[in-house]
Amino acid sequence: MADVILDIPIATAPARPAAAFRSLLHNPGVVFGGAVIAIVVLMALLAPWLGTIDPTAINPMARNRVPGAEFSMRTDTGERIKMIALFGTDGLGRDVYSRVVYGARVSLLVGVSVALISIAAGLFIGLLAGFFRILDAVIMRIMDGLMAIPAILLAIAMVSLFRSSVLTVIVAITVPQIPGVVRLVRSIVLTVREEPYVEAAVTLGTSTPKLLWRHVLPNTIAPMIVQGTFICAAAILVEAILSFLGIGVPPEVPTWGNIMADGRQVFSLFPHNIIYPGVFLAMTILAVNVLGDGLRDTIDPKMAKRV
Repeated sequence: MADVILDIPIATAPARPAAAFRSLLHNPGVVFGGAVIAIVVLMALLAPWLGTIDPTAINPMARNRVPGAEFSMRTDTGERIKMIALFGTDGLGRDVYSRVVYGARVSLLVGVSVALISIAAGLFIGLLAGFFRILDAVIMRIMDGLMAIPAILLAIAMVSLFRSSVLTVIVAITVPQIPGVVRLVRSIVLTVREEPYVEAAVTLGTSTPKLLWRHVLPNTIAPMIVQGTFICAAAILVEAILSFLGIGVPPEVPTWGNIMADGRQVFSLFPHNIIYPGVFLAMTILAVNVLGDGLRDTIDPKMAKRV
């Protein structure tokens, strides 16, 4: 019997990073969200050059100017110069445009910090809860207790107990976000723990730290990246809410929430104090959420179909 040779072409798989990058570029949500976030990040980094004047400079002679109006201000040398208020001025004569540009710094700092800290803490606690059965019940009951309290109320309570600062706001927003991350990591670990390759590694005597690092942790990276985008968007929004209520970042610090809080009493007469920071806040949160949806669709198409 003659040998039968099957002529099957062997396809060379592209490198994983390159293939993943190309798939991300084909996702409109990732492209749109990434572009908007990149613009906001550049705006925050270049704030000293993009801002027209000091965002905290008070000019009583230029109070509540409409967008595009001219006003004069005195420099450090005593010279008066003409300025144009691109976004108008607030009740203290501060330039709204400069305050909006500098406000991006605080919002991004809070959003990224909360996402990183909550992901790191939730990942560590979730690994312990999912892999060690003896710790599972204790840890999850604590997490359930934290989740029973509305996140915004818990953040308000924590901010009220300590001095108002950016660090206090970051901690107050981070604590309510950790239980959600813990539950997600725990569910992944419970599934991975029953996989044959994990059981084989246990049988071969692999140490627990090495087992968690090499076999369990890699399965949580992709979901954590997606979860981090949603946490970042939620943190930016909560920071704005706290600042708007007057219990977040100190009022002298330019943030989008503080700008809207300063202009709420004169909104009917001078709506620019709320409209401009509100638009930047809404677009940033929308971009981060759209980016998260796009990353989820690219990383796990099956989950996207279920949603």
